[in-house]
Parts: sequence; structure tokens; C-alpha cells
Amino acid sequence: MVLVTAVRDYMNRMLQDISGMKVLILDSQTVSIVSVAYSQSELLQKEVFLVELVDSISISKESMSHLKAVFFLRPTSENIQHLRRQLANPRFGEYHLLFSNMLKDTQIHILADSDEQEVVQQVQEFYADFVAVEPYHFTLNISSNHLYMLPAVVDPSSLQHFSDRVVDGIAAVFLALKRRPVIRYQRTSDIAKRIAQETAKLMYQQESGLFDFRRTEVSPLLLILDRRDDPVTPLLNQWTYQAMVHELICIQDNKVDLRNVGKVPKDQQEVVLSSEQDAFFKTNMYENFGDIGMNIKRMVDDFQQVAKSNQNIQTVEDMAKFVENYPEYRKMHGNVSKHVTLVTEMSKIVEERKLMLVSETEQELACNGGQGAAFEAVTNLLNNESVSDIDRLRLVMLYALRYEKESPVQLMQLFNKLASRSAKYKPGLVQFLLKQAGIEKRTGDLYGNRDLLNIARNMARGLKGVENVYTQHQPLLFQIMESITKGRLRDVDYPFVGNHFQQGRPQDVIFFIVGGTTYEESRAVALHNVSNSGIRFILGGSVILNSKRFLKDLEEAQRIAKSSTNVI
Repeated sequence: MVLVTAVRDYMNRMLQDISGMKVLILDSQTVSIVSVAYSQSELLQKEVFLVELVDSISISKESMSHLKAVFFLRPTSENIQHLRRQLANPRFGEYHLLFSNMLKDTQIHILADSDEQEVVQQVQEFYADFVAVEPYHFTLNISSNHLYMLPAVVDPSSLQHFSDRVVDGIAAVFLALKRRPVIRYQRTSDIAKRIAQETAKLMYQQESGLFDFRRTEVSPLLLILDRRDDPVTPLLNQWTYQAMVHELICIQDNKVDLRNVGKVPKDQQEVVLSSEQDAFFKTNMYENFGDIGMNIKRMVDDFQQVAKSNQNIQTVEDMAKFVENYPEYRKMHGNVSKHVTLVTEMSKIVEERKLMLVSETEQELACNGGQGAAFEAVTNLLNNESVSDIDRLRLVMLYALRYEKESPVQLMQLFNKLASRSAKYKPGLVQFLLKQAGIEKRTGDLYGNRDLLNIARNMARGLKGVENVYTQHQPLLFQIMESITKGRLRDVDYPFVGNHFQQGRPQDVIFFIVGGTTYEESRAVALHNVSNSGIRFILGGSVILNSKRFLKDLEEAQRIAKSSTNVI
């Protein structure tokens, strides 16, 4: 059972047992959880005629006693307070209180005490406390994602809040999968260790009964990683369809906002990009940009054939056939124009920002040696007027991560040039990145140059020729998956929590990257799952990053770190 199915099953169970007209009331987080798994038309089929947010419903006083209220909320103290106010003055005929995670006993008592008019029909837990963007990829959409970069002493309560949310999300995934994992974490990361220990404490001590599924097969593996172990992947430009849309335009909860894009018809201002709902996207989400153009042209040609046959209406039967097929025709038309709009916009951005030029150097920095040539290439791009500020910053960061020890003098020259060329550049940001994710901090063999096997593999790859110079980079996660498949993930680098060790090779491995995942990594996971290695991988993280979000988190962490050192 995979993640999207798990959330859909929960939704079906929530809605089908409550007959009659319903209003579904969500909070700012469960609205994302529901919207990626369930379409509006599906909600209508379940007789949900209204979807409201819990904070806006608290303001309204209008009575709706003919409706049954289905609340699906995270079990936070704010939401419990919203419900207290609702129950003191009920507006709906019935109240069904469903929570996305474990309720505390105190919260249940508060709700029971508040229900003086006895309108609450049920209180239940449905463990859909994660956003299942794809069958093997989930996110928690944590807004304060930058906190993972800060030492615990800077803001202990916010960091506790952050790690509580992560532990809740991970717990819900395993409750949905009905499994209890063996837990490992990245040795060099304090926050990964903390989350691993808190998750183990919840699953093996505080709620051990809830997680005891009496399963006989080998326990799944939960591996907690830190984004800073691979800071290269979120800094790179992307050239496969889904990752590229997120990098250049932005995907939020499987939706793309096109309001800022040229002249777009009203019904196309926000479009859905979901492999569950769009067959063309499902087939092409991992394809290279060049191939996408060809495939879209084929789709447009097919559509024109259909449109031509629709123009040829001569008899009543033709007319009836057209009307019968019209919804499908409309859907096809919407789909064609959506993908054409996306690819046209991305082509425009690639041209404006000279991304093919920039990306070639990025890939060289990420995958191949040659410090002198790299320095020259980065210097030339910094001097190029067409290259944007964000691309200049990313190039210097990629160079710094690669050559921080080899060429400190040239690195200083690049820092100075960056500061003089980019007005918006925040001084010290590249140095802050090195402090966070430099060579001293990383576990993984990020550039494959300290490992003879990797050198051999790179040579072999060089001989075969890379299919595409723009997509030769492999995320560190790819190497970790290979190590797990071969049973070679080192205990010293990724220790176990407690005395729960792996008995044999796991069939399910869930990665959680504190600090966020990328669509390049979710692509690597999806392709690995198709390869039938006997292990199913699932990827989750605190957010889904593109380079803009990664840099924003970095800037925010730098700002807080600066002001806190001034205080100390």
C-alpha cells in the first residue's frame, strides 16, 4: 500500500459512513493533505457541499443545522480551542471530529467538557498527517523549515515545535502503513539524531501498543538524513519535467500558479500537476526537457485530429456523439493548453537566463574535476550580463562546496566578484553555507573522489558517454539506495537507535530528509522502485525544495544566527 492510496482510504472511510449533506472543515495543513489526494468532484460525490477553514468558520455566526459538520484537523491546541468555541455555540446539526494524529487525553477531556449540547457524534483518529504528493513521496510543508540549520540553544522552543511536527508526520506514515521500523540516522547531524531518538521513544515506549502490529516479516528501515549532507542537489538547475516546473515556476501541493505568466485564460490560472489525475504528466514527469517538447507536439497533433473530427458534424447521430464525448474533449483541451503553457513559459525562462550555459557549468562543478577550468567558467559567467543574480550565487556556492579546501585564494576572488556584480547578495552567505554543509560537516562521499569504486564508476560512465550533459548529476540519495540494496550502509556513518537492529534485508525503506527533499531525489526513488531490486523506497521531508526555497532558508538561518551571536 502506498501513500496516496493510504490517504484516499482514510478519506473514503471518513466520508462514506456519514450520510447526507456535509460540510468539510479543515485547517491550513489538512487542506493540503486532502487537496493532493482528493479532487473537488470526488468530494461532491460524497455529498460534501462546502469546504471551509476552521479559523474562518469560527468567525461566522450563521446557523446551518441542516448540514453535518465533518472536522478533519491536526490535534493542535489552537484547533482544540477553535472546537471549544464551536461547541459552546453549535451552528451545525451534527459534529464529527476527526483528527490526523494521536490526541492527548487532556484534549479528549476538553472536547467532552465542551460538548454540553451533545452534538458530537464521534471523535476519531485517522493517521493522514502528511501530504502525499506522489505514491512514494510525502512532505510536511513546514513553514519554519530554516530551523533545522540552527543550534538548539538559539531557539529551543521553536526547534522543539519543529521536531515534534516531524515526529508526528513520520509516526502517521508508519501508522498508515501499519508497520514499526528499525531506526537509523546520519551520525554527523544533531537534528537527525534528535528526531530519530524522539521517534523511537514514541514508537517503542510512549505508544508501543499502538505500533505493535504483530508482523512477522523483516521490519522496515527508517533512515533520518540531514539536507546539509547533500547541499548540491537543491542548488542545481533541473532538466526533467516535474523538477524543472518546480525549479522555474514552483509547484505547491501538486498545483502550479500561473497568474504571473503572460496571458493565460482564467480557467488556466492555477493548474493541477498530478500523476494520479493527468496521464500525460504521469508518462512524462521524469523525461528530459528536450523529449517533453516532442511529446507535447505529438499530443497537440492528436488533439487537432479530434478537433477536426468534431467539426465534421452532419447528422443528429454525429451531434449526439459529440455531446457525449464533449466532457472528454474539454478535458483534453484543458490538458493540452496546460502543458503547452508550462513548456512555453519554461523555454522563455531558459532563454532569458541563459540556463543552458549556466547549467553546463553547474553539472561540471557537481560531477567532474578540473579546478582551473571550473574557476574560469564561473568567472566568465559572473561577468556575463545575461546571467541573473540567483544563478551567479548558485554557481559560486557550487564552486565553494567543491573546492573549499583546494583553492581558498580563488574562492576569495569569486566572493569579491559576486559581491560587486550582485547588488542583492547578502555578505557571508556562501561562507555560512560552508559552515553549515562544508566538507567538515558531511558524512556522505558527495563528489565520489575519496572512493576508488566511484572513480572507477565515473570512468566507466565517461567511456559510455552520458546520455545528457544536463542530467548527469546523481543525488547522494542514489548512492545511499545502492548501499542499502547491497547491504553495505555503514553502521558507523548511520548508527541504529536503541537495541533494535535489522534482521536481514528490509523490504521497505523510508527516508526522511530533515530540511527538505527535491524532485530530483523523488525521481531517483521512483526509478529505483521500478527496477525491482526487492526493496521499496519511500521519500519524505519537511518541505519540497527548489533552489529559491533552499537559499531563502539559508538566508533566514544566517539572519537569526547573526542576531543571536550578537545577543550572546
